[in-house]
Amino acid sequence: MNDNGLLRETDPKIAGVIAAERDRQNDTLELIASENHVSGSVLEALGTVLTDKYAEGYPRKRWYRGCENVDSVEQIAIDRAKKLFGAEHANVQPHSGTSANLAVYVAALKPAQKIMGMHLAHGGHLSHGRDNNISGTHYRAVHYRVREDTETLDMDQVRDQVLLERPDILVCGASAYPRTIDFEAFGRIAREAGCLLLSDIAHIAGLVVAGLHPDPVPHSDFVTTTNHKTLRGPRGGIILCKEQWGGRIDSAVFPGIQGGPLMHVIAAKAVAFAEAMHPEFKDYAQAIIDNATTLADELMARGWRLVTGGTDNHLMLVDLRSRMPELTGHQAAIWLSDAHLVTNKNAIPFDPRTPFESSGIRLGTPAITSRGLRTEHMKVIAGWIDEILSCGGDEQKIAEVRAAARELCSRFPVPNSSY
Repeated sequence: MNDNGLLRETDPKIAGVIAAERDRQNDTLELIASENHVSGSVLEALGTVLTDKYAEGYPRKRWYRGCENVDSVEQIAIDRAKKLFGAEHANVQPHSGTSANLAVYVAALKPAQKIMGMHLAHGGHLSHGRDNNISGTHYRAVHYRVREDTETLDMDQVRDQVLLERPDILVCGASAYPRTIDFEAFGRIAREAGCLLLSDIAHIAGLVVAGLHPDPVPHSDFVTTTNHKTLRGPRGGIILCKEQWGGRIDSAVFPGIQGGPLMHVIAAKAVAFAEAMHPEFKDYAQAIIDNATTLADELMARGWRLVTGGTDNHLMLVDLRSRMPELTGHQAAIWLSDAHLVTNKNAIPFDPRTPFESSGIRLGTPAITSRGLRTEHMKVIAGWIDEILSCGGDEQKIAEVRAAARELCSRFPVPNSSY
């Protein structure tokens, strides 16, 4: 909540770091596709006495007494999630998107059964069967990939791979895929293969609820999402599923993989769900897409190759080799961050470099759209990105862009800048 000085008195070191982070966010343009700026209302819900309450279990079925108020909070969050996504059942307790996915595996699979998801280097996520994640160590994991010529998913090719592998659960969704995902086709393939379908929409949930991306709920046995990113809520996850799976999902979350839920976070999730139901949220989601399209077009006009040749959603991947063959994503992200344009290195499909170095950077527009920036500003930002990537680390050029970026930030403060 608003800084009343208490924390500065009791723990000035932590208060100072929080203030520094607030200043950093205010003074930089956040271009990391998986980050956003929540509203003041969401932050206010996070900083409440609800954090004091231990509430193992579910509404009206708790292990502790004194849960009547947190029961109300969680039920409101459940009801809003079901309404927002059109789902039969919702669990709002997962602490993250990865734990939401793990709960689905625990509910639907036995150890060593087979998961098939999108390969991490082609846009997937760690929790879709990566060998250094629990999804790849406790289950047998295989992966489908994008086509090398188009860098997009070929659903006929995916179908052939699924029918060959016959997984127990098919996972669709991505963390670095800039094109529309055909959930209906994935549903058909899963039914033909006789497997379950998990749709992970952590990145695109806000676009889905705004009606600007195809809806996975009718075609999936399970849908998982984080609440941040395009949904503009607090960090954490939720699981949506058919009613027939509701009991097993709830048992998988608690007592399966988690203990007491974070009730202050669940309250903040409920606030974010209500915000996403407002008519103006669709305008916001459309602005995210418009900004991403413009930023992508402007970068391509300056000679940068984008993976798949553009974007349909909130993110894009820049192939740095297209103009700077020796520049790695690791170095590019450092230069851009020094210029107050914060993004992340990212592997691209068929990347010859290691994931640590990478040949690409990932850019996204949710956070800068939350600040109020629109397409005319994307043209300016594309110019700055081009200058930084092309300058070879020139300190004067970085300083010039940093000053210009800070000036733009001062005109468009983050929505929660007073917190």
